[in-house]
Amino acid sequence: MGDRAQLTRDPVFFQTEGEGGGASPPAPQKMQFFGRLVNTLSSVTNLFSNPFRVKEVAVADYNSSVRVREEGQLILFQNVTTRTWDCILVNPRNTQNGFRLFQLENEADALVTFQQYSAQLPPFYESSAQVLHIEVLQHLTDLIRSHPSWSVAHLAVELGIRECFHHSRVISCANSTESEEGCTPLHLACRKGDRESLVELVQYCHAQMDVTDNRGETAFHYAVQGDSSQVLQLLGKNASAGLNQVNHQGQTPLHLACQMGKQEMVRILLLCNARCNIMGPTGYPIHTAMKFSQKGCAEMIISMDSNQIHSKDPRYGASPLHWAKNAEMARMLLKRGCDVDSTSFAGNTALHVAVMRNRFDCVMALLTHGANADARGEHGSTPLHLAMSKDNVEMIKALIVFGAEVDTPNDFGETPAFIASKISKLVTRKALLTLLRTVGADHRVPSLPGIPTEQGSTASQRPIFSLERAQPPSVSLNNLDAQDLVHISRARKPAFILSSMRDEKRTHDHLLCLDGGGVKGLVIIQLLIAIEKASGIATKDLFDWVAGTSTGGILALAILHSKSMAYMRGVYFRMKDEVFRGSRPYESGPLEEFLKREFGEHTKMTDIKKPKVMLTGTLSDRQPAELHLFRNYEAPDTGREPRFCHNINLKPPTHPSDQLVWRAARSSGAAPTYFRPNGRFLDGGLLANNPTLDALTEIHEYNQDLIRKGQGHKVKKLSIVVSLGTGRSPQVPVTCVDVFRPSNPWELAKTVFGAKELGKMVVDCCTDPDGRAVDRARAWCEMVGIQYFRQTEPPAGDGHHAG
Repeated sequence: MGDRAQLTRDPVFFQTEGEGGGASPPAPQKMQFFGRLVNTLSSVTNLFSNPFRVKEVAVADYNSSVRVREEGQLILFQNVTTRTWDCILVNPRNTQNGFRLFQLENEADALVTFQQYSAQLPPFYESSAQVLHIEVLQHLTDLIRSHPSWSVAHLAVELGIRECFHHSRVISCANSTESEEGCTPLHLACRKGDRESLVELVQYCHAQMDVTDNRGETAFHYAVQGDSSQVLQLLGKNASAGLNQVNHQGQTPLHLACQMGKQEMVRILLLCNARCNIMGPTGYPIHTAMKFSQKGCAEMIISMDSNQIHSKDPRYGASPLHWAKNAEMARMLLKRGCDVDSTSFAGNTALHVAVMRNRFDCVMALLTHGANADARGEHGSTPLHLAMSKDNVEMIKALIVFGAEVDTPNDFGETPAFIASKISKLVTRKALLTLLRTVGADHRVPSLPGIPTEQGSTASQRPIFSLERAQPPSVSLNNLDAQDLVHISRARKPAFILSSMRDEKRTHDHLLCLDGGGVKGLVIIQLLIAIEKASGIATKDLFDWVAGTSTGGILALAILHSKSMAYMRGVYFRMKDEVFRGSRPYESGPLEEFLKREFGEHTKMTDIKKPKVMLTGTLSDRQPAELHLFRNYEAPDTGREPRFCHNINLKPPTHPSDQLVWRAARSSGAAPTYFRPNGRFLDGGLLANNPTLDALTEIHEYNQDLIRKGQGHKVKKLSIVVSLGTGRSPQVPVTCVDVFRPSNPWELAKTVFGAKELGKMVVDCCTDPDGRAVDRARAWCEMVGIQYFRQTEPPAGDGHHAG
């Protein structure tokens, strides 16, 4: 009945009309159905006709049969009636009954099988009564036939009955390697994850843990490949050379665990003192974990031994970072302080390798964590040289944005432009050459050492492409990416870099104003990098006053804390993934954690005095809202009473010496619909997205306060104002801003549309950093004899830079 029940559980018997796709399935389906039915019936027939099926019998039934062989409790009968040879195991606890182990029609096969059984079965039925059950005997006899080379100890492991391990024959075979793979019983127990068998083998059978199989693998290798970490833990309690044994593939158990991604196994091996400095096929275990992108395993190794992050594999001299195959693995190492520009024996950095392997996400992770985009590697090639042959324009843009020089020759005298000119694919070649022209690449075919030029030819002096600088591409403000920043990274020398700005004993002050604009602060960063490159002086030393709104405020604080703009460029690219995640409004937590990490959780605004920095914020706990400046200096006394003095319900702002830097940055950047307010503060861009006029007013009031206090000798007049923007938005036509009481559905739609356009217009007018805001600042400066420079990016379709 059990077999018949199993038959009816076959999936073919459960297909209803709905499941089968109709009352009458197509002919091919019918054929499949009958084919499966025949196979199922055949399997059931074999089950009952299996000559090795164990069956319980009465010994008296064989009184008329001939005893051919007898070994212990095993008897081989020749059944004259059925003309078969039957092997009977007489039950030692009840000799009237037994088990028929096989019924064969061929005498030779019967004799061979009987010999196998008689050699292997006694230790089991002699040591445990559990063996004398049909199911157990069936399993055991199947094992004996399937693995004729196994010892009784191997069979005991697979059988899993503890009493059997106490039999003298099983104990004597505890270290037998007579198996197909050359594995010992201990190997089998570890692979099965059989903790009980392992204990019996080690404690009672004294199994050795450093014996290797045909592949050179020890019990530790087998345990790693199993699923039980407890087995590995038990093995590790006993010191053994097998813990660090290298197999024929050069892998220790730790290498193998890292390759398979078994983090818990890695942890246990390390706790058992597995060595991390054994050479494997891909270097040390940490390199294996990186090659196979097993993050958890790599983290476990580093947490146990932090020095592994700097280890170099003996074959290539490559650090773990060289082996990183994706951004996640690279970031994991970079956050733990690995050297981003570490070189291999060939002189290549991890960036060289990532470019060669065309791993763009890994390239971006390295660049945003400070990798040198212009590092010279093997044969003097920079990452940009290598990128030219990868047909990946985005990767080339990224390298240029992060400072890769387009005219640097390698040891063969080839520049990236020359390599690009040899690309066979026309579309790719034209795209790269156009890009290189855009950023000012100026190169001729190199005259290579030892290679004469053609007679009378001037080919070596002929330009690869026109030397005329191409028009820079327009900036898409809605979707800022590397394309928008490429030409900024090659900006011309800013006009305001004058000799007076480099004068350390200058008598006049310089003001830097940075607009708001979110992630588009990358434009400001690129402009500041160009300024520093042209002047040879850090921004912090070029300016005496720095004002910023929102993202400009964060950059102002970065300048105050001596963070390089190259570093901030990487930070901003990481911010795009870490802070601006999901949909608006974004979670404030990641932004706050980022600010605390960059500026310190307890750093006060007044901890650093120079240059003087002001960040704009909007006090939203009052009507009308009021502009507030977060300062790193004492606010000037204007002689006027603050508005809050007339209303006891209005709380005065926090004093600069008590104001936390990260909170000031968070308040200045609390843009509505992007981030939630920071207490009572909203984004300063609501009132001063371009902070120039407010900064000029603040400096004037500061100097007037000094004069009133009799400290006029400390007053320094402004001589230069530099205002940097994040890009101008293009003007677009608006069809309707009329808002009125509608009298029909059509007018209702017009009213809703008009209200939407009017609201957008109001917000844009309030936050526009260009237009009249720039005109007023320029006029203000011209009236008092201050040089004013405004630098931003043009809107799409505008080929001119702001002056």
